[in-house]
Amino acid sequence: MNTPAASSRSRSRAWSSLWLLTRRDLKVRYSTSLLGYVWSILDPLLMSLIYWFIFTQVFTRGVGETPYIVFLLTAMLPWVWLNGAVSDCTRAFLRDMKLVRSVALPHWIWVGRIVCSKGIEFLLSLPVLIAFAIGSGATVGPGLLLFPVAIIMMGALILGVGLIIAPLVVFFRDLERAVKLVLRVLFYASPIIYGAADLPEFAQPLAWLNPLSGIFALFRAGFFPDQLNVGLVLSSAAITVVTLGIGIIVFRRTIGGVLKEL
Repeated sequence: MNTPAASSRSRSRAWSSLWLLTRRDLKVRYSTSLLGYVWSILDPLLMSLIYWFIFTQVFTRGVGETPYIVFLLTAMLPWVWLNGAVSDCTRAFLRDMKLVRSVALPHWIWVGRIVCSKGIEFLLSLPVLIAFAIGSGATVGPGLLLFPVAIIMMGALILGVGLIIAPLVVFFRDLERAVKLVLRVLFYASPIIYGAADLPEFAQPLAWLNPLSGIFALFRAGFFPDQLNVGLVLSSAAITVVTLGIGIIVFRRTIGGVLKEL
């Protein structure tokens, strides 16, 4: 019989296990790399610098706001979190099959630990954004208080997507490659190198259907208040909640089959 005390201990054990697995992922990633932490910031930094050079030095920029490097980083850094976490979720169960089968833990933890470890890497990359904001003389406003809200929404969205993808890849292995293709398209379909308001009128509905539009607007609000669109944020919040709900349902209905398949 499950008592409140037993349920509390079970939840505590689950969260403790989530933290231990997250730490293990980070230790493995950094202990086997000579540069360690540098790699977590090098990819978004180089991508941002490339787009900054193209749109400010090569072509006349007609998108985004100034300072453009800060505009890029406020979306590029969270994008790297989403891209890395969703990609890794395609192998959430396949990478640690023996542990998944043998360790008595809530199975969502194998997805949650990826979201958390990539989220910590995102937090560790924020000094790069701060350095460029200071160096470029970016103005900081009260919208910066929305930054934690953006982090929560991004984490919830990634978790929802991960809960859908992780079990389905076990049954449909080609889904792993399909996810990589979708992520590649999603990068250009999301307001990263441009703002949602920069889209032509016929493409505006796409911004409202893409939950990243409102989330990136929240990330940018502290530096570029004009990017904040309350309606777009509410639309992103609604899609995020629905995605997380669908993820929970799909995960619960498929996890039994996943364990048999592994």
